[in-house]
Amino acid sequence: MFEKILIANRGEIACRVIRTAKKLGIATVAVYSDADAQSQHVKLADEAIYIGESPAAQSYLQVERIIQAAKSTGAQAIHPGYGFLSENDQFALACKDNNIVFIGPPVEAILAMGLKATSKALMEKAGVPLTPGYHGSNQDAAFLKQQADSIGYPVLIKASAGGGGKGMRLVERSEDFLSSLASCKSEARSSFGNEDVLIERYVIQPRHIEVQVFGDTHGNYVHLFERDCSVQRRHQKVLEEAPAPKMPAHKLETMRQAAIDAARAVNYVGAGTVEFIVEQDGTAYFMEMNTRLQVEHPVTEMITGQDLVEWQLRVAFGEPLPKQQHELQIHGHALEARVYAEEPEKGFIPAIGQISYLHYPEQNDAVRVDSGIVEGDEISTYYDPMIAKLIVWGKNRDAALTQMHHALAQFHVDGLANNIAFLDRLVLCDSFKNANLDTGLIQREEAFLLNSKPEVATETVVAAALIDVLSRIQRNKAANNAVWQKDLFWRLNQRNVHTVQLQYNSQTFKIHLKPCTSGFEAHFNGQTLSVKGELLDAHRLQLCINGQQQKIAFNQHTQSITLFQNGQRHVFNYVQSNFNSDDHQDNANNLTAPMPGVITQVLVAANARVKKDDVLMTLEAMKIEYSIRAPFDGIVASSYFQAGDQVKAGDELVEFEALTEEVA
Repeated sequence: MFEKILIANRGEIACRVIRTAKKLGIATVAVYSDADAQSQHVKLADEAIYIGESPAAQSYLQVERIIQAAKSTGAQAIHPGYGFLSENDQFALACKDNNIVFIGPPVEAILAMGLKATSKALMEKAGVPLTPGYHGSNQDAAFLKQQADSIGYPVLIKASAGGGGKGMRLVERSEDFLSSLASCKSEARSSFGNEDVLIERYVIQPRHIEVQVFGDTHGNYVHLFERDCSVQRRHQKVLEEAPAPKMPAHKLETMRQAAIDAARAVNYVGAGTVEFIVEQDGTAYFMEMNTRLQVEHPVTEMITGQDLVEWQLRVAFGEPLPKQQHELQIHGHALEARVYAEEPEKGFIPAIGQISYLHYPEQNDAVRVDSGIVEGDEISTYYDPMIAKLIVWGKNRDAALTQMHHALAQFHVDGLANNIAFLDRLVLCDSFKNANLDTGLIQREEAFLLNSKPEVATETVVAAALIDVLSRIQRNKAANNAVWQKDLFWRLNQRNVHTVQLQYNSQTFKIHLKPCTSGFEAHFNGQTLSVKGELLDAHRLQLCINGQQQKIAFNQHTQSITLFQNGQRHVFNYVQSNFNSDDHQDNANNLTAPMPGVITQVLVAANARVKKDDVLMTLEAMKIEYSIRAPFDGIVASSYFQAGDQVKAGDELVEFEALTEEVA
């Protein structure tokens, strides 16, 4: 086995690879950028090499620096993780040229599967079923429109070199095709350096199912069953599970065999994933092959009991596959939720900032957390905003759903927005519970899932007030104030009633807590409640309200307090804070940057007249392209930024004036 490997990646996947390497007694080398100097993958590795500035293009995409890091440390092999250089044929070739083992497929396989059009031609030859469409080299706009018209709408335009949900446009009408084509080609050019596209019939209510395959250098191939990845936002996966539920057995077998045929057609070695678009009746069409380990590989590990990173290392070292097909079986059901720093209610835009409090669920055989983030870390604009992957297992799908709901309730993040409450609602929604799966599930359940202002229970409000009072008592005791050492502190010239004012969303609450011999008498919203409580530590309250006991997790700031209950995050602000400042973000005239990023396009000139919802400019950050649209008919007086400019969240982007109707 290898003695030392370098991991050409960061964050969660780097930590994941290090964990298996340690198990096998393999030394590890990490690489890092300026932003990652104190990251967990750097701390966990045996060695770490600096490779450049924070932007990925200046560090994690620097092939020569990474190769040099491997050579200078004596690393025999490089694990690319996923993303960055994992599917870069030039990087795989550079490893080969420098006698470093690339822990991935041969260069030829990456090239064969790297371009969607090329791979589809190969798959057609291998007898793998394809979605009806055009996958050829003719990129003339008029010709492509003709092809789309003959396929029939709706169609999907896809960047041939695309991935990660980028470079895709859904076109529902012939008259919209050319503008969507131009937009798709522009995005493909800037993101992948290749503007070629293919056209496919858009499958109505499709499922997204993928098959995990493995090949070795001895000509052996196996599949490790499938994963359903249908639950997506912006074409990016959010919730994955294995095996795929409600699929006819014979259709599954056809898909699994097609995946092995696909791998064999390109002499594949290592871990690969063959992705399929699947009709509601289970008919599957080849979509693409990802020539790397997938983000969602843990669900496969949970149902098979296999360590796929260990498989990768053994196969790369030249060993045969650890198991043959007949030795692989499905045990139970697994789910993976991707916990992101983002705001689901605002179009899933990333949240930037420091994680002030982080508590992971307790891990065991049924609950696993894969992450490279700890409390105090920053989510920056430079990389993907994923905080962690939460993976659970159950003996069947219902048991796994229950386990996920419970684990999400124990997953607490504060300091920035996140999608935990959204994920919990997703697990509980009827469509997902009943396995009525397709890629439009989130849109279909939007009213339930994107409930930005959930009702807050009376007990929760009282609990927040009690935490505030108990914290103040505790702080005064810690200050050795003798008065507070007395059990009956409220009798010694103290106020008989503690009044706490809190703001929750747009509501202001006033809670009165009157001390009594057995705790407090709480008066709130016309109700009187008997309340007892004890701070177990800095983040846990033992609470008893009207005889009902519970533990509540919380996090306190100088200006607010956050309570975590049943997967929900309730933020209460202290009213003493200044809440009278103007909220510029709510002003429709004030077109500001919703997040930090780079201006990619400025589509209007000064003094241009525009209509409501016209796109004025586009902003890109962390794989997301965000369109700045006109809030109403008006005139763009001036634009403050040009394409390529970096902006901060809240920066005013354009001066915009409403059109006034002329009176005759």
